[in-house]
Amino acid sequence: MTSKFLVCSLVSFTLLTACSSVEEREIASGSFTYLKEQPGQQIDIPAELDTPNFNDSYKLPSLGVEAPREYRGKDLSILSPALVLPLVVGSHPEEGSKQAIVWFDKVDDSQPLDTTIWNSLLAFLEVQGIGIQSFDREKQQLISDWMIFTEKDEHWYSWSESERSVGQRFEFNLELKPHGRIASLSVALLAYKEKNDKVATEITQAKDVRRQEVDILNQVIDHYEHEVRLATAQRIQKIRQGLPMELGVDQDGEPAYVVDAEYDVAWPRLLLVLRKLGFDVKDYDQSNGLLFVKYNGAEGGWWSNLWSKNEDALPLATEEYRFKVAESGAKTSVMLLDNENKAFTLDKLTDLYSVFSRTMAADDLDI
Repeated sequence: MTSKFLVCSLVSFTLLTACSSVEEREIASGSFTYLKEQPGQQIDIPAELDTPNFNDSYKLPSLGVEAPREYRGKDLSILSPALVLPLVVGSHPEEGSKQAIVWFDKVDDSQPLDTTIWNSLLAFLEVQGIGIQSFDREKQQLISDWMIFTEKDEHWYSWSESERSVGQRFEFNLELKPHGRIASLSVALLAYKEKNDKVATEITQAKDVRRQEVDILNQVIDHYEHEVRLATAQRIQKIRQGLPMELGVDQDGEPAYVVDAEYDVAWPRLLLVLRKLGFDVKDYDQSNGLLFVKYNGAEGGWWSNLWSKNEDALPLATEEYRFKVAESGAKTSVMLLDNENKAFTLDKLTDLYSVFSRTMAADDLDI
């Protein structure tokens, strides 16, 4: 009996929720007879009685001169306020602002911050099939073409259906701070048109302008965050995959290993290689490409080393060394130095090359 009642209740709930239209979901349920009520009158206190102390704790504030007085009853939307969602690492909303705006901190030095933001926005518009009316890079402003969104309400229990079509055009503005490490992206609704069905009169005024602006801004931020996650995943995949390495020279003509990868991929890959080969990283400065290490010997237990030679063993004394890593065009050079900052000779690099190159080229090193 209980299970039958539960099934019937779920079906009834589904029917009730499915019946509500887009407009009905934005208004309060129930009766609006309270709109006919008149304001209460001040209590008359007889002259011979003392006036009681009135408490104004629950007194409603007076409406301002510019307060909208038409939003009452069914015209009042009960939807929660639209919030900017700062999903991207280093992003944050502007507290207290009524504008649809988000701020970004620069976390990737591979290109200017404004270029990164514009490229992400342009990619979002392209994926969505949205045209561009104008784009002025000097003014840091982009105006979109019409964005058309269609929403259908179809009910399985009847032959009726309704279609709501919304068209919007937006203006995107970017503000870059003089130091180039912080930028904001804001959105403003320029034009709006809406039809609830084919025969309905077109609505040219958005009910909630800020909600439309925040909604499209959140979609842009979500696309930006997706691109960041995708780039991170691709970078991790490159780091885990083997990288070709050859014996050559750096940009100053000094003997060095040359890794066929960009600096931001070769640097973390080198850290994995060093750990695999038995180096302990004591300190590092990635911005200047310096690594301070101590060689502890190749990994492997004494039992395995007793019966076979460890292929990862290096002809190095267990003492401290340094690595100097630098960009070399689209590749990365790695110099080896002793504790007194004296570079290894070509002959010494050649002795170490086979172990280093084999480990650098190995797939799926642990991260």
